[in-house]
Amino acid sequence: MTQLSIRPYADSHVQLLTDAGLPPLLARLLAARGVQNHADTQLELAGLIAPHELRGIDVAAQYLADAIVAGKHMVIIADYDCDGATACAVGLRGLRSMGAHVNFLVPNRFTYGYGLSPEIVELAANHDDFAKPDLLITVDNGMASVAGVARANELGMPVIITDHHLPADVDPDAVAIVNPNQNGCTFPSKNLAGVGVMFYVLIATRAALRTRGYFTDARPAPNLSELLDLVALGTVADVVKLDHNNRILVANGLARMRTGKMCAGINAILQVAGRDISKLSTFDLGFAVGPRLNAAGRLDDMSLGIRCLTTDDAQEAMQLAQELNDMNNERKNIEKQMREDAEVNLSALDVDVQHSICIMHDEFHQGVIGIVAGRLKEKYHRPTLVFAPDGKEFLKGSGRSINGIHLRDVLDWVDKNLPDAIVKFGGHAMAAGLSIVRERFDEFKAVFEQAVLAMSEPEAFVKQIVTDGELAQADFTIANVDAMNRQVWGQGFAPPLFEGHFTVVEQKVLKDAHLKLSLKNHAGVFSAIWFFHTDELPEQIHCAYQLQRNDWNGKSSLQFLVEHVSVQEAL
Repeated sequence: MTQLSIRPYADSHVQLLTDAGLPPLLARLLAARGVQNHADTQLELAGLIAPHELRGIDVAAQYLADAIVAGKHMVIIADYDCDGATACAVGLRGLRSMGAHVNFLVPNRFTYGYGLSPEIVELAANHDDFAKPDLLITVDNGMASVAGVARANELGMPVIITDHHLPADVDPDAVAIVNPNQNGCTFPSKNLAGVGVMFYVLIATRAALRTRGYFTDARPAPNLSELLDLVALGTVADVVKLDHNNRILVANGLARMRTGKMCAGINAILQVAGRDISKLSTFDLGFAVGPRLNAAGRLDDMSLGIRCLTTDDAQEAMQLAQELNDMNNERKNIEKQMREDAEVNLSALDVDVQHSICIMHDEFHQGVIGIVAGRLKEKYHRPTLVFAPDGKEFLKGSGRSINGIHLRDVLDWVDKNLPDAIVKFGGHAMAAGLSIVRERFDEFKAVFEQAVLAMSEPEAFVKQIVTDGELAQADFTIANVDAMNRQVWGQGFAPPLFEGHFTVVEQKVLKDAHLKLSLKNHAGVFSAIWFFHTDELPEQIHCAYQLQRNDWNGKSSLQFLVEHVSVQEAL
């Protein structure tokens, strides 16, 4: 079952925003997302929260400044997702622009797993491509790397941790930890992605070097805003909440990219993906660039993605972007087959009886189970775990949850009630990863269902779609769409979604996969498309949709991107 509800807003906040000159519709949309005054709409870089409010950043900056001045060798330990890759690229580009000698190392997820493990420390200390580091820097990881940091200290390689994940019970013994979510940090925004944290560390390091008189006419201070394309990409791709501070970072990164100011790698990926750079949006970053970079970490080695983001050679960038595109196509094919196999397993699922999804298959790919879990969660609106083989004895799983069911706490409940079935687990409310003993899978599946029921309320299983209500006739304008497109929408700052009653004038199926529609209401007849739906609709419907602009043959028109149709609410 799906319920539609309208996002509330305060008329007083709408009035303040319209008095400041915003169009009435945009003022209503922003007020419904917590924007209370005109200052909250300003997205200039000067509005960023000051770096010194991050706990540990001054220590990290001084340590990095010392290392740069002394010519010490640093190695960045990256993560194998898009946030980790962009954070690594920002670190490499930023530190090198200040004269640092720095390399990188990213764990292969299938060989080493996640984070700064003792094995990765050993690899860094004895690497074939670079000398033993004097300093290790983590990006988008490190908060749980107690053993890894301890081993690095034993080998004489102090560690600076830059991360944004929640801390464990014990902090690693690093020389500095920069993380807005660490205990005792009062940084107002807890939503920085890993790439945002690294960007802040660079700002503080440049300030420390400037204070020392390090920069001269022959060695000028770098313009760190040149890294905002990478910061914007990592922030959007990691699906962190777009609070005001993150919207500033993303808006300025997008503004640069729309004028062609971006690294060769992002430019090449956008070309391969066929995107119009002048109209670039968060959608393009999240659904065109991010997946192509993530494909490297899912199927092979994220070193390929990091190389793409750090090269300044346009030809090399294009070659690497094409390799990433090929990997992403392979990932899509693997995902398609996995989803088909999953649907066979779920063909008998009664969503009114079953409150969770827990499946495994011998042919599932470890690098893609998270995506499949997310797809199934969206389709069935149930907390979902998908497992792939991890050797003969174990299964590796990835999970996604729904609002109202804290997945990590559910797994903790299972662990306490089914001892020795879970080897390890971690995560947060909406996503988690785990390993279990293969022969205990059926037991685990049953207890997982019990845990979900024990730790949820019935309303959690009713899918809620929050809209911005109906549009007046005067709201259906290209100018309103353009005003919306100039904003930064994303996680925690949802793109506008409207609803209304329509008459279906025409409908046809495109490519055996999508429904092309002509919909009529009080404002006229509009073209619409409903992706991945082919069932014929009745004449009268109530639907939720995004309002978009369609430019074709020199003409502009409005079109709808349908997200939900409620036949039972039809007129």
